[in-house]
Amino acid sequence: MSAPSRATHDAIAAVWRVEAARVTAAVARITQDLGVAEELAGDALVAALEHWPREGVPANPGAWLTTTAKRRALDHLRHRAMAAAEHEALARDDEARGAMFTPSVTDALIAAEADPVGDDLLRLMFTACQPVLGRDAQLALTLRLVAGLTTDEIARAFLVPEATIAQRIVRAKRTLAEACVPFELPPREQLGERLAAVLEVVYLIFNEAYAATRGDDWMRPALCEEALRLARTLTALAPAEPEAHGLQALLEIQASRAAARVDAQGRPVLLMDQDRSRWDQQLIRSGLAALAQAQALGGGRAPGPYALQAAIAACHARAARAKDTDWNAICRLYDALLAAQPSPVVELNRAVAISRALGPAAALPLVQALSSRPQLANYHLLPCVMADLLAGLGRHAEARAMWRRAARLTRNARERQLLLARAHGTPPEGDGHAPEPALPSSTPAKEPP
Repeated sequence: MSAPSRATHDAIAAVWRVEAARVTAAVARITQDLGVAEELAGDALVAALEHWPREGVPANPGAWLTTTAKRRALDHLRHRAMAAAEHEALARDDEARGAMFTPSVTDALIAAEADPVGDDLLRLMFTACQPVLGRDAQLALTLRLVAGLTTDEIARAFLVPEATIAQRIVRAKRTLAEACVPFELPPREQLGERLAAVLEVVYLIFNEAYAATRGDDWMRPALCEEALRLARTLTALAPAEPEAHGLQALLEIQASRAAARVDAQGRPVLLMDQDRSRWDQQLIRSGLAALAQAQALGGGRAPGPYALQAAIAACHARAARAKDTDWNAICRLYDALLAAQPSPVVELNRAVAISRALGPAAALPLVQALSSRPQLANYHLLPCVMADLLAGLGRHAEARAMWRRAARLTRNARERQLLLARAHGTPPEGDGHAPEPALPSSTPAKEPP
């Protein structure tokens, strides 16, 4: 492949990574069938691979892909209508089907702006989070469609075989198609029954963006921005929901560190080593305001998991220097989070906070106890935390072995390099730099360090 052709194909791959979910969502609005929408979006990608190397990448590649996919969707509907017209049982629909493809209706289909938010991705998320599906199916399907995670990556997140996730996704699509679920936002009075699942999906999308499961980059900035946009849209859609504001607060405060989380070569920089002058103060202020709103809407009730995690992130954001961090307050917040959302990842994070507040000797037994949890058997941050504690206690050979184990478990190239470097460069007294606390969701193998 020539250099220009290779560059074009690389550009197409980069565009598709960002636009695939949006294109699929726009087409699903027309076809009302997720499987067909994915196929037609894929056809648009094939068309790009055919045309762009000859004609150049268009000025707005996302719009090109979406328009191409929508045109194919309309062709698909026309062919389906023609086939259906041949069956006597469907003859009564001929007139409606014929009217469907007048220019004015076609234009309306392409515009597809018939809901209060006008957001194809959000429509797709609320559709995939239909109550007709179980929560596991909702999350797996939405992570596949919206976050673009592979079945392998989703399986790793849920700690189940890849075949299980593939089956969940196929069955979920079939269930939605059979139930003729409309691809639109539900009425506002029905948002509540789906909102918790949608919030969790946005949370998990941000997790993947903040620390990529695999690949050569530690972060996925475009996906991070998309998660932030969705979180802000959800607070506008459900302004009285404390956890919507809590999620927005958490994501904004976490995202404020993005520029400081990697060095000039793209290598990870751990929380305690970050140049805090590079943290985005506007995002921090916005996140703290959202956290205050979540707390005010709580009306004195115990805060939810997102608000609690945002409060933990706020403790870091308010500390001008790493040594100013109020680890005792963070320990108390993790106690509350553990009560609200029991999870081995919460326990692991709490142990990290205890090690900061009271020293590694106080935390090591807690982490050792977690080693028997089957959920954490392949969770790379467990041996990573163990290594840091062992190094802090002067047990360097054991620490190096744990860092090497963590390196074997991670699939992210940047993170693997970091862990191996720590294994080879442990100072005599231990470096005392535990990983950045993970975001403890209900899928403990899929949170960022």
